[in-house]
Amino acid sequence: MSRLAETAHPPDISLLLRVHGEQRWLVGSVIPLIRQLEQLGELAEHEVGPALSYLEVMWLEAGLRAAQTDAARAELDADEALGAHHLAERARRYHSAVRRLREVVDRRVRRVTQPFDEEPAQERAAS
Repeated sequence: MSRLAETAHPPDISLLLRVHGEQRWLVGSVIPLIRQLEQLGELAEHEVGPALSYLEVMWLEAGLRAAQTDAARAELDADEALGAHHLAERARRYHSAVRRLREVVDRRVRRVTQPFDEEPAQERAAS
């Protein structure tokens, strides 16, 4: 038996670990940076460009983590033996919550990364 097979987690545990890691990444690394950019007074003008670049890298990493989490969810959904198992259901609910968090963070990232001299698309449409 290979080492990978010996250390692989069941799909429900794997999803829980992935979802937890993704949530911690978003809350602990991405959101604090977004907050700084949303409150432009906290950053000096010369710090905004590097902060936006750093956010871009962080958001790319968040996308990779999201893809891994979604793959773990697909693996769990494909395992019919765990169908309605209590832990599998909890993992699915946690995944759904983190997907909603992703959507909120995505909107905030888009808001802070759009050019400052452009009106948001919603405001243009309303005009």
